[in-house]
Amino acid sequence: MKPTASTPRIGYLLPTRERIMEGRNETASLLALAERAEGLGFDSIWIGDSLTARPRHEPMALMAAVAARTKRVQMGTAVMLPALRNPVLLAHQAATIDQISEGRLILGVGIASDVANIRQEFASCGVPFEQRGARMMELIRLCRALWTGEPVSWEGRWTLSDQKIGPLPFRKGGPPIWLAGSKPLALKRIATQLDGWFPNDSDPARWATVRAEIDAQARAAGRDPAGITGAAYLTMAIDDNAARADERLNAYLESYYNQPAAALRARQVCYGGPAAGAGEWLASYARAGVSHMCLRFAGDHERQQDIVSRIKSDLGWN
Repeated sequence: MKPTASTPRIGYLLPTRERIMEGRNETASLLALAERAEGLGFDSIWIGDSLTARPRHEPMALMAAVAARTKRVQMGTAVMLPALRNPVLLAHQAATIDQISEGRLILGVGIASDVANIRQEFASCGVPFEQRGARMMELIRLCRALWTGEPVSWEGRWTLSDQKIGPLPFRKGGPPIWLAGSKPLALKRIATQLDGWFPNDSDPARWATVRAEIDAQARAAGRDPAGITGAAYLTMAIDDNAARADERLNAYLESYYNQPAAALRARQVCYGGPAAGAGEWLASYARAGVSHMCLRFAGDHERQQDIVSRIKSDLGWN
């Protein structure tokens, strides 16, 4: 395989959801997988988020442990539902983790899908489901205000009077915030206010088309599109037997989401097949302009880590 024109960063999603589904509550093996990924040359470690809809380890707490156990990799949420959080607490947590990691934190965020169990999750937290996007954006603005170190007074969904937090983030202004989603309002928010686009629903051709829309909106708003990271969240089952890989993907998605695999694969991009095809699939995203990929493996994590490490080397992405 020949190197592509660009060299993307390759991230690895820890299987926090899967471990809880298996009845395994311990974290030692998850931290070992994070350390192993760093040793194999992965560029980032990612942790999903859900409270009751799809239970798993709490991402900010686990990310603090990952930050302390690693030296080089970036780390982030893929993706967090900030609307469920208190912004002052979240700003404090993120600043502390950014200090522990010395500036390696990324906050991947989303507004959450409109499905029954997620609506119930919001209700369990006492958070209204409607207008969750506007709530998320106000929370982000408030976090960023707190990350300046200046006293913050705020009147909105939350009320603050000359409040400050400490420590401040390692990076001035706080960690970058990437938004999942490809609907028009999400794209506008990315282009005008946020630091990255982090979809899971776009093949390379669509990704490039939508990215061009974001860039045009950013320029119209007076922003340099180069300052907006173009990422992708990709699910993979690598196996020399393509049919077996496909079956593994379907079983994985159905158990993870409790929905038919066909419906899920229609709205989430996935690859199932041999390593050679996986390398070309990833390279096609790099050619489209993706600069950071978060890979979610459908089981067999150590083996698939090893395979992707070799793919990176073959593609000249080390």
